[in-house]
Amino acid sequence: MWRGIRASLLFFWVMTGFGGAAAQSAGNQSGASAMETDVAKIKAAMLGDWESIAPEIRPSKNPDGSLKPFYLKRAFKYQPSDRFELEIVNSADPFGAVPLARIKIGGHVLWQGPHPIAPGAQKADFVADETYEVTPLAPGFADLLNKVTSAGYAPWVVNSPQSIFGKAFAPFGLKEGTNFMEYDLVYLSGDLLFWGARNIDGRGFIRSRTVPLTCRSR
Repeated sequence: MWRGIRASLLFFWVMTGFGGAAAQSAGNQSGASAMETDVAKIKAAMLGDWESIAPEIRPSKNPDGSLKPFYLKRAFKYQPSDRFELEIVNSADPFGAVPLARIKIGGHVLWQGPHPIAPGAQKADFVADETYEVTPLAPGFADLLNKVTSAGYAPWVVNSPQSIFGKAFAPFGLKEGTNFMEYDLVYLSGDLLFWGARNIDGRGFIRSRTVPLTCRSR
């Protein structure tokens, strides 16, 4: 669950930061009813900043295929004309005390109609067609990037961001000349904003037929 903040101011290894739940402060609402079902009203109520109130746990995999948790905090901004900005900080621990990487994504939301999971839920495609940036925050992560994705990039250095927009980036499965897009869902209830839950093994929803069938909350 996230708490929104006004006038201020989530994806690690082959994953993005979509999927989850958010809360928004009373000062950043635009009169959302208990359950919004009209997409125009949902858009209006979503305008502004949303932020994780605590580190979120997400699924991922070890090299042997076994499951393991990883952690992130997110800041999401929904803007007019369906623009969005998303900042994610991944950490190695459940308290967010050991940050590993910061990812910034900017682009547009494509609304695709109602989702059957709940009255008012909407299918939404998040397209990173403006910006995509990665900043290593730990020496180990910078070293890893230098080993697996050095071609076309300057040496990866802690606290030094690099744009991966439109470039091949193997750690996130990105191909040159393509924009990242994730199929998801959006559900707004009062001051709570929900996205779809992740697959149990951490896979994102990269095809319309695998759009999430559950909402994730805390």
